[in-house]
Amino acid sequence: MTVSALDQLLGRSAAAVGVRAGGIAFTGGPVLESFYPVSDLASAAVGVAGLAVAQVLDALGMPPDSTTPSVVVDRGLADAWFGFALRPIGWELPSPWDPIAGDYPTLHAEGSGGWIRLHTNAPHHRAAALRVLGVAADRAAVAGAVASWVAGDLESAVVGEGGCAAELRTPAAWAQHPQGAAVAREPLVATERTEHSTDASPARWRPTPARPLAGLRVLDLTRVLAGPVATRLLAGLGAQVLRIDPPVWDEPGVVPEMTIGKRAARLDAHDLADRERLLELLTEADVLISGYRADALERLGLGDQQRRRIRPGLVDVSLTAYGHSGPWASRRGFDSLVQMSSGIAAAGLEAGTADRPTPLPVQALDHATGYLMAAAALAGLADRLRDGAGTRSRLSLARTAIELEAARGLERDAPVAVAEYPRTPLTTPWGAAELLPSPLTVGGSPLAWELPPRPLGSDDPVWLAQRRR
Repeated sequence: MTVSALDQLLGRSAAAVGVRAGGIAFTGGPVLESFYPVSDLASAAVGVAGLAVAQVLDALGMPPDSTTPSVVVDRGLADAWFGFALRPIGWELPSPWDPIAGDYPTLHAEGSGGWIRLHTNAPHHRAAALRVLGVAADRAAVAGAVASWVAGDLESAVVGEGGCAAELRTPAAWAQHPQGAAVAREPLVATERTEHSTDASPARWRPTPARPLAGLRVLDLTRVLAGPVATRLLAGLGAQVLRIDPPVWDEPGVVPEMTIGKRAARLDAHDLADRERLLELLTEADVLISGYRADALERLGLGDQQRRRIRPGLVDVSLTAYGHSGPWASRRGFDSLVQMSSGIAAAGLEAGTADRPTPLPVQALDHATGYLMAAAALAGLADRLRDGAGTRSRLSLARTAIELEAARGLERDAPVAVAEYPRTPLTTPWGAAELLPSPLTVGGSPLAWELPPRPLGSDDPVWLAQRRR
């Protein structure tokens, strides 16, 4: 029997999260076209999150009807949510990309891919790259300077200066690289059980079949894009999500998309009073979703052991770019950089159909990993309901990339025409907007968000009291 890309991605992802892969149905067809089975990855990741929701409902004694598939994924909508689900009306989102960010040809040298990607969206990352190159913030000047470097040397120099860059490698070269080999040995979702909680099902948890996380508190210490995708899904299930950002951080190109259903506050973890407030928030959180490197959390007093001590029974899910072991475990990274490092962006060059890197049509590693993070959090909540134990789950963009690479040659459905879906009107601080329908239903209930999107720092860093019913 032939295994399809969707079957493999769904089965392996469900097993990694620890949920049963039955009782799921897919409607519609794939939309995204790529050298890789991106649509299958989208459907599988959304589907596994749905299966984890069903597992929580079962643990709560509210199992969905088993006579029909309890989890339904609309494939076209899953693809659409991997892009932008929010459509501005009468205004435009700013570009998520800095003018300097992008792919640049480099000197050709033995063992070099001849291309590098500079990720300069954050001002300090742009400044690091410009310091190394010795030029002003002008794309033509940057291109001229990059052309005199060997890609690997420039990657090392920019990273060493505190910036973000990635040389283009092939999948074969990545598999032989020390970091590629290290992340290949890691599980897709590395989960361990931690201390038991005396409050496995807090009194403020008021679940219903349609809002199974109502009353739970999710502390969101993430930024573009995987972590915010995870917490957006948890908010769509009724959780109170509080996102915390540092004082000067912003990501205006994606904030309207990624703050749907959440409250957003700011704290300076380097300030003693603000750090104490952050620790207080953690003591009252049920779930922590973080996207900071492990060494950064340690410096903030939020290392693994500190988190376990502060909040026994915590469902703790964290993300890195390049994995949790190996020489790049603490390296900064983003989806587009991991695509370059892992060889995904080399597909067109290898096939002879492109003369430059060919990225995926969407930030699929970010989105897929985000849904898997949400699934890991849900599986952790189900486990805590059963015996009170906390969990710690770790994922990475690079490990998700391995799953996509492994499914590359498998059978997949041909893309279909993009369908038109009815959208829900939204009022946002930026103007009117429309939101796509939920790509997922569990027991007939779609994801639904109570709060409109908002700028970062719009709220106070406090948990809201449980509303009386």
